[in-house]
Amino acid sequence: MKKIEAIIKPFRLEEVKEQLQTLGIQGMTVTEAKGFGRQKGHTEVYRGAEYTIDFHPKLKIELVVAEVQLNEAVDAIIRGAKTGKIGDGKIFISEVTEVIRIRTEERGEQAV
Repeated sequence: MKKIEAIIKPFRLEEVKEQLQTLGIQGMTVTEAKGFGRQKGHTEVYRGAEYTIDFHPKLKIELVVAEVQLNEAVDAIIRGAKTGKIGDGKIFISEVTEVIRIRTEERGEQAV
């Protein structure tokens, strides 16, 4: 099993969710995040005072998929999140050694 963590622009969440649902992937965790990469920050003026915005609002999506679904899931996230502009985000993939559903005590891929 693999864990996919994707950092995306907030307004692209619905598109990513729809793309994943077409594959039958329904479970995910979404967390509000702030960050920057190549975008860096920018300055704005509020009531005559100049200030720097270093972090941009992002969403972090986490999901665990079977290894056979990995490439399709990653492609679906890219299709949903890509705008072609700087700051579209990143996808991180890591190994998951065990999953346990608390309610039923199922383990492994059955618990996903």
